[in-house]
Amino acid sequence: MKTAVVILNYNTMDYLRQFLPGLIASCEGLDAQVIVADNASSDGSVEFMRNSFPDVQLLVFDKNYGFTGGYNKALEQIDAEYFVLINSDIEVPSGWLRPLVEWMDSHQDCGACGPKLLAYNRREVFEYAGAAGGLIDRYGYPFCRGRIMQKVEKDCGQYDSPADVLWVSGACLMVRSSVWKLLGGLDDRFFAHMEEIDLCWRMQLLGWKVTVVPESFVYHIGGGTLSNNSPFKLRLNFRNNLLLLENNLPATFASFGLSHAKARRKARWRIFCRMCLDGASAMVYIFTGHIDFYKAVVQAHKEYRQLRSAGPIPPSPHRPDGLYNGWIVPRGLFSRK
Repeated sequence: MKTAVVILNYNTMDYLRQFLPGLIASCEGLDAQVIVADNASSDGSVEFMRNSFPDVQLLVFDKNYGFTGGYNKALEQIDAEYFVLINSDIEVPSGWLRPLVEWMDSHQDCGACGPKLLAYNRREVFEYAGAAGGLIDRYGYPFCRGRIMQKVEKDCGQYDSPADVLWVSGACLMVRSSVWKLLGGLDDRFFAHMEEIDLCWRMQLLGWKVTVVPESFVYHIGGGTLSNNSPFKLRLNFRNNLLLLENNLPATFASFGLSHAKARRKARWRIFCRMCLDGASAMVYIFTGHIDFYKAVVQAHKEYRQLRSAGPIPPSPHRPDGLYNGWIVPRGLFSRK
C-alpha cells in the first residue's frame, strides 16, 4: 500500500467505536489502509475489533509499550511509502488524507507533515496538542501557531498557508517511511509525550522539512489516555523535555557555526537553565498544595539523569525551522494575544 494509517490503541474502545468507521470511509478510493495496533488493552478493545471490524488489520502486543515502543513495533511490521500516526480520539472529514499525500508526493524534501488540529468540542478553535504546527523557545518550552500555554486561538484562516515548523503533533502525523527507518523511529526512552517533537527535530537536523498542510484538518478530543491532571503525565513531560534538548541542542547549536565542543557546552548550559526553571515550577507546586506534582518534577529529573545518553551527537549543517529565540512563558502569561 502507499499509505498506512495506524491507530495505536490503549483502552480507548469507545473512541474506536465512535471514530473508526469514519476513518475507514475516508480512506476509500485511496491507496491507503487503516491498521489498529493494540498496546495490551484491558477494556475489551481487541475483542471489539475482531467482532466489529474483522477486515481491519489488527496487531496485538503482549504489554503496553507506550506511544514510542508501540508505534516502533507496529511500523516495523508494515510496508508502506507513508506512515500516518493517528490517535483514536480524532474525527476526520472525508477529504483529510489526500492533501497530505499530495504534499509529500510533490515535496520530496519533506520528511513529515500534518493537518491543522481543531478542537472536537469547540470546532472554531485550535486544539491544544498541535494547533497549526509547533515551535520551541530557547529554554525548550514547546508551543504552537494557534496555542501558547493554555491559550488557544480561534481559527479565522490566519494559518491557512502551508508552513515549515519544528514539529507536527503525533496526534495526526504523516511520516515518510524511509525517513522513519533512517532515524530508527521514535526514541523508546520517551515512552510517551514529546516523542514526535524529538522525531521532527532530528529529522530536520538531517535536512528534511516538517510542514503543516492546512488544506487538511481534523478534530481532536485530546486526553484520551492520560488526564491533564495526571502526575504521571507531568513526570513524562518534564523528563522528556530534558531528553529532547539533550538529543537535539548540540547539533542545533553546531548548525549555527559553533564547533562541536562549544555547541555541546552551550547545550549543557541551556539544559541547566531549563532544570532551574523546572525547580521554580516545583516550588510553585508546593506553594499551591500540589505535592504530587512537585514529586513528579523531582522524579522526572532523577529519571533524566538515569536515561541521558552518553554518546556524542555529530554536528549538523542543517538549521531547523521553528526555533524561537525568546522565552515564551512570560509572553504567554502576560500577553493578551
